[in-house]
Amino acid sequence: MNTNRRIAVVAGVLFIIATGADLISRLVLVQPILGAPDYLTRISANEGRVLMGALFLLIGAVAASGIAIALYPVLRKHDEGLAIGSVAFRLIEGAFYLGIVVCLLVLVTVSRESANAGTSAPSIRESTAALVMATRDALGQVAVLTFGLGGFMYYWVFYRSRLVPRWLSAWGLVAVTSLMVSGLLVMLGLVEPLSLAQIVLALPIAVQEMVLAGWLIAKGFNPRAVSSAPANASVPAGVTSLAGAQTL
Repeated sequence: MNTNRRIAVVAGVLFIIATGADLISRLVLVQPILGAPDYLTRISANEGRVLMGALFLLIGAVAASGIAIALYPVLRKHDEGLAIGSVAFRLIEGAFYLGIVVCLLVLVTVSRESANAGTSAPSIRESTAALVMATRDALGQVAVLTFGLGGFMYYWVFYRSRLVPRWLSAWGLVAVTSLMVSGLLVMLGLVEPLSLAQIVLALPIAVQEMVLAGWLIAKGFNPRAVSSAPANASVPAGVTSLAGAQTL
C-alpha cells in the first residue's frame, strides 16, 4: 500500500470514528438526559452514561482534528494555504469539543453535589448548572461553524483537484454550507440546539461524510489527480522566484 493510499484509508476511518462517536455521544447517551427538564436529577442517576458520552465526544474530537491532519500531505500539493487552513479550523473545532467534554464533567460534579445536599440551597446549584449548560451550547454552536469552515476548505480543494469525484466534493460543499446555516440559526435563536430543524440541516453532511469515508477506504484518491499535482504547489512564491533568479 503506497503512501497516498494509506492516507486515504486513515482519513476514511477517521471520518467514520468522528461521525459515529459524535452521534453516539449526543443522540444516544447525552441529549436524552440533558434535554429533560430535571436534567440534574437525571445526570445524578445516570452518571456512567454521561461520562461515557463525554468519552465518546473526546474520541470524536480527536478524530475530527486528525482528519485534516491526515489529509494535509495530499491537499498541500494542490493548495497549501487551504490545506493549512483546514487543519487550523479543525484543530480549533477539536478544542471547542474538549471544552464541551469539560462542561459534561462539571455537570456530573454539580449533579452529585446537588443530590448529596438534598433541598439545601438548590437554586445555587441550578444556576451553576444552567450556566454550564449555556456554555456547552455556545461551544457547540461555534464548533459547528469552525468545522464548517475547515470542511469547506478541504472540500474546495477536492473539487478543484478532482482527488475524489466532483459529485462527492460538490455534495460536501453544499452539505457543509447547510450545516453552517443550521449553526447560525441556533446562534440567532431561530431554532433550538439539536432540534428537528437543525438535525435536518445537519443530516446531509453526516451522510456525505460516510459516503466519502467509504470511497476513500475502497477507492482512495484519483491517481491522475495525485500525479498531476503541481511540483511547486507547496513552495512559497518568493522561494520559487529566488530559485529562478539563482538559476539565471
